[in-house]
Amino acid sequence: MDPEPEESRGVFWLELLIVAAVVFGVAVLATGRGGGMAEAYPDRPEPTLPEDRPLTEADVAELRFTGALRGYRMDQVDAVLDRLGHELAQRDARIAELEAALGGQPDPAPAQPGEQPRQPHRIGPEQPHA
Repeated sequence: MDPEPEESRGVFWLELLIVAAVVFGVAVLATGRGGGMAEAYPDRPEPTLPEDRPLTEADVAELRFTGALRGYRMDQVDAVLDRLGHELAQRDARIAELEAALGGQPDPAPAQPGEQPRQPHRIGPEQPHA
């Protein structure tokens, strides 16, 4: 057997030294020494809903969630949001109808900007004007 040449032993030690230096550098960075990484900020917008008023059908229709690798099935969530928006619209219409039937309550269809507000429809006998 031929003894190992001196040059190949030197290359081995050089490679070993480089690997040790890389492992040491990674360990230093992983433990937070030598400065740390910059703070991570979320890069996706959070779904927002209004806090100052009740939800409307439009709020639900505009709501979007971000997907993830192990997230949700978008078609299922969209179906639920569609149903929720429809049911909110039905509920709001029914509430407005009942409030209008009681009289003196807010009009079921509020006036648009620049439009004169409508008088609520009163149910029952007319009151004589004095």
